[in-house]
Amino acid sequence: MPSLKSLKVRITSVKSTQKITKAMKMVAAAKLRRAQMAAEAGRPYAERLSAVMAGLASRVAIGPGSPPLIAGTGNDQVHLLVVATSERGLAGAFNTNIVRAARRKAEELLAQGKTVKFYLIGKKGRAVIQRLYPGKIVHQVDQSHIKNIAFTDALEVSRDILARFEAGEFDVAHLFYARFRSALVQEPTEQQIIPVKLPTVAEGGAAVSATVEYEPDEEAILGQLLPRNVAVQLFRAMLENAASEQGSRMTAMDNATRNAGDMINKLTIQYNRTRQAAITTELVEIISGAEAL
Repeated sequence: MPSLKSLKVRITSVKSTQKITKAMKMVAAAKLRRAQMAAEAGRPYAERLSAVMAGLASRVAIGPGSPPLIAGTGNDQVHLLVVATSERGLAGAFNTNIVRAARRKAEELLAQGKTVKFYLIGKKGRAVIQRLYPGKIVHQVDQSHIKNIAFTDALEVSRDILARFEAGEFDVAHLFYARFRSALVQEPTEQQIIPVKLPTVAEGGAAVSATVEYEPDEEAILGQLLPRNVAVQLFRAMLENAASEQGSRMTAMDNATRNAGDMINKLTIQYNRTRQAAITTELVEIISGAEAL
């Protein structure tokens, strides 16, 4: 049975942990509101851009002369998995779910005889991927210095990925991130970004009307929009991840705070029972000694 001193030390330790988790929950809640607003504000532009591209692509014949970002390289042997995770932990299953989705895709591609490479945004997924797929990580983007995600951050990443695509390092790129639904629900999402999978008019919502005339022609406009679309989709993924991370962390810290409270109650009961047993034992010894006299 633990001593009174050890129980008291443990209760004090758990109370200190509870204060930390409660503070982290409040900080995450404050950050969540800003991150959620940014993520929701970025969705209409990304979705509308896809719809515009769908309208343009419907008027262009995809062939060997089309931009590689829409026509592809003619091969799908090498796949690049862009896995976006957080820089910090203590966010529940947020990072684990994203990495798990990427692993499922990797195993599916490997079973088909494809070559898989990983491009990591954030460091929390590196340990697992490095252990399971040694030598497959081609690059890792460090975002620890970024406080508020800007479009320039996504643009820099997209330029690096596009440069690797133009150099022939891969044929298809898939993006993995967590789509923010609520503070309780973050949905792991996979999206093919290279070559761009253009939605149909029905999927994209309101598409560009067929009566619209373009100047310059559609192919020239697509040549400008396709690289920007990659950056926009990466930016959207980063914003969704930022909101999902804070929502998951707030939930995880709330659960940790409650668990700490339950543990404190149990330890307090155990402390009181141990203390009462010690007092009873002392009284019995005193009474026994008095009777012996």
